[in-house]
Amino acid sequence: MRRIGIDTYLEPVIYMRSECHICRSEGFEAHSRIEVWRGGQHIVATLNVVHSPLLALDEAGLSEAAWRALGGVDGEQIKIFHPQPMHSFSYVRGKIFGKPIDAEGANAIMRDIVDGRYSDMEMAAFIATCAGNRMDTNEITAFTRAMINVGKRLEWGRHPVVDKHCVGGLPGNRTTLIVVPIVAACGLTIPKTSSRAITSPAGSADTMETLAPVTLDLARIRRVVEQESGCIAWGGAVSLSPADDILIRVERPLGLDSDGQLVASVLSKKAAAGSTHALIDIPVGPTAKVRSEQAAQLLGARLIEVGQALGIQVQTIVTDGRQPIGRGIGPALEAHDVLAVLQNLPDAPDDLRQRALLLAGQVLEMGGKAQPGKGMALAHTVLASGAAWKKFQAICDAQGGMRVPPRAAHQHVLTAAAGGRVVEIDNRRLARAAKLAGAPRAPAAGVLLHVALDTVVQKGQPLLTIHAESPGELAYAKTYVQAEQDMILIDEDR
Repeated sequence: MRRIGIDTYLEPVIYMRSECHICRSEGFEAHSRIEVWRGGQHIVATLNVVHSPLLALDEAGLSEAAWRALGGVDGEQIKIFHPQPMHSFSYVRGKIFGKPIDAEGANAIMRDIVDGRYSDMEMAAFIATCAGNRMDTNEITAFTRAMINVGKRLEWGRHPVVDKHCVGGLPGNRTTLIVVPIVAACGLTIPKTSSRAITSPAGSADTMETLAPVTLDLARIRRVVEQESGCIAWGGAVSLSPADDILIRVERPLGLDSDGQLVASVLSKKAAAGSTHALIDIPVGPTAKVRSEQAAQLLGARLIEVGQALGIQVQTIVTDGRQPIGRGIGPALEAHDVLAVLQNLPDAPDDLRQRALLLAGQVLEMGGKAQPGKGMALAHTVLASGAAWKKFQAICDAQGGMRVPPRAAHQHVLTAAAGGRVVEIDNRRLARAAKLAGAPRAPAAGVLLHVALDTVVQKGQPLLTIHAESPGELAYAKTYVQAEQDMILIDEDR
């Protein structure tokens, strides 16, 4: 085995010479699935064939994902086999032809996915056949349970354990980092595990990581929560719902995120984190993930129904998704917004503050800390008094120490070509601009938004500032925003 330093993200890939004795004797060719053993460790990987001296005839090159999964040292011997037949894919084939997948099938599929037996193509087939709302409530519940069964699960021995989640699609909507300390400061248990970005400019874990460590093991999460009543950790580090993390890698680039898959994804993680109550934020807007009130109501009903089947009390809240929340889009820029709100600074983005207070108030009412209709007032008191900021600092210290978010070295300001009123802001294209600038891989990169809907601007007034950590990425994003200036649409007649 050889570590050749090729990053294939989470997919284990093995590289071998096309004329090596194993490929010739076993009939292996490009994209064959192979089982690789190193002592008692084994993985199922995809074979890529090499037609060059990159590898010797008796060497197998391992991608970074394969190396992490298999372990070992350069030069160690490995054994390679044909994998055992994968019987669970028969359930996927049945689904393609209209047969529902039962609990047995759901468990078999999730187990094989977590064991690495599904190739990306097979996972894509599974995702596609379940997309477009082709899953009924029984199937969604079965898959949610199966995703919980193949991962680890936290138990807290207390009640209630609360959580909040946003279905996504709204840049800058980093309310979690404000809600958690407000709720924890009131004495409720809120063990928040968040995702990293896959195709967005930042996930909650990416933003939190600019402020404190988020790669915590289960023992550390438990210590932080026992000490401070809450945490904000990266869920991918603790395998609470490993099947979901694997599926997201294939699902997001396909652009297929059906209600059924979304419900299973969200609720499997809530159940695995030990939550008894969960508030789900559903932003609705023309360029958000959920485009209509009707779609939001349908999604909300499914979340509540499946949650009930799992023993989780779910409430949903439909919010305005017509524009980004806060000013920053990108890990560090969003972190600066969060800090401004927590520290009660006069220039803190009020839309982020108000949305966080709304969500925190709902969670406090769900958890019995506030009477119906009184939660937002309590959340406001906790934030205004500085108790939330003090709790956030304590959580950061417990997770490994608070740090200062970085600032980008390179910036470019986009100004209004004409005066008028801002009538549309495109969430998706703004997110793309932030990603082209380097977010989330470059933590300081992203976009700082200077206007909101209904803002009256003058010609030459700043609309947004691109932040990048390198001149090349700045130029890349600058070219895009100059070609897509209608991502912030200005009506000159108003």
